[in-house]
Amino acid sequence: MLARDTGDRRPLAVVGRDPRASGEFLEAAVVAGLASTGVDVVRVGVLPTPAVAFLTGDLGADFGVMLSASHNPAPDNGIKFFAGGGQKLEDALEEEIEGMLGVPANPVVGDRVGRVSDSLDGADRYVEHILASLPHSLQGLKVVVDCANGAAVRVAPEALRRAGAEVVAIGDEPDGYNINEGCGSTHLERLQRAVRTHGADAGIANDGDADRCLAVDAEGCVVDGDQILGILATEAKEEGRLVEDTLVVTVMSNLGLKLAMSREGIRVVETAVGDRYVLEAMKNGGFGLGGEQSGHVILLDHATTGDGVLTGLHLLGAMARRRLGLAELAKVMTRLPQVLINVPDVDRSKVDDSAELAEAVAAAEAELGETGRVLIRPSGTEPKVRVMVEAAEHDQAQAVAERLAGVVRSALS
Repeated sequence: MLARDTGDRRPLAVVGRDPRASGEFLEAAVVAGLASTGVDVVRVGVLPTPAVAFLTGDLGADFGVMLSASHNPAPDNGIKFFAGGGQKLEDALEEEIEGMLGVPANPVVGDRVGRVSDSLDGADRYVEHILASLPHSLQGLKVVVDCANGAAVRVAPEALRRAGAEVVAIGDEPDGYNINEGCGSTHLERLQRAVRTHGADAGIANDGDADRCLAVDAEGCVVDGDQILGILATEAKEEGRLVEDTLVVTVMSNLGLKLAMSREGIRVVETAVGDRYVLEAMKNGGFGLGGEQSGHVILLDHATTGDGVLTGLHLLGAMARRRLGLAELAKVMTRLPQVLINVPDVDRSKVDDSAELAEAVAAAEAELGETGRVLIRPSGTEPKVRVMVEAAEHDQAQAVAERLAGVVRSALS
């Protein structure tokens, strides 16, 4: 399905994984399944999701397979596919693949069976690729990197050291069961302590498959995805690299980012929640930078998907070029207080049709004015409606969010 037009040659697939114990036997099953249907397979071992995407294109493969559950706990796992060139699949193709689950495969025999090989230099190729994108040495910076006991455990410290930084690595002892456990981008407390203990200039945190990057400054204060996007956007604009002076974000990005970008003369394009929608808008508009508050940052000139290791390099590169601390760079935006309430067990389909809810939202928006906003959206996977409110003061945001949550409960029950 992902390699329909290969002519007389066998299709080629790249297969990688994160360090979860289940990834070992899932990899064996996927490789066996592909080879038995006539696909040649290159195993690249434990590497970040964006590295597998890169190698899919770099090795000229027809598609790539990544075995990972990203930031989820160790018992979870999943399969992600990339099309040729390391591109994400369109929704329709993903649905077509899901529709094939349970359909018997057509194994081949003899010399039509695929062959399996191992790439021993995949990590080095990936590191060299992302380092080539970095215009500024990190010489003089001391950095703590939290690898989340995950897929970046080899490449993240190596890339930072080769870029010139002094590196302290934590979350770098995966045992198959401790991925994301009290570490990485979903648990920043350990990184905050390590940065202060080691007197580092900054800390970088990846998640289990290293497609996310969050950071902490020298004092251990969190720098989230919105702040990272703000720093990278202003840096790129100053150097004339920001295509059409445009940044792509989701509707969940903090209003403070949008206000800051307006002051900097940077246009903000909003999409639905999800890095796939950010990527789609970037491609459609020809834009080079976009991402999410969660730390999915896409540098489209250098990667086909969110890349946490690449993002960390460029964030630190901005520090090195400007000779400023991360706390100073993060002042590019002021995060407005943001309150999110999930309202369960309501009818998501009524969100757009409820006059009562529309009236309540209009009243809330009038109250908040230009320094606040309201976002009410149904969850894509659960019977919940998410109520998000931003305001100049946290107490106001909390009060408005609770009031709107009450309307959601009464109007959508």
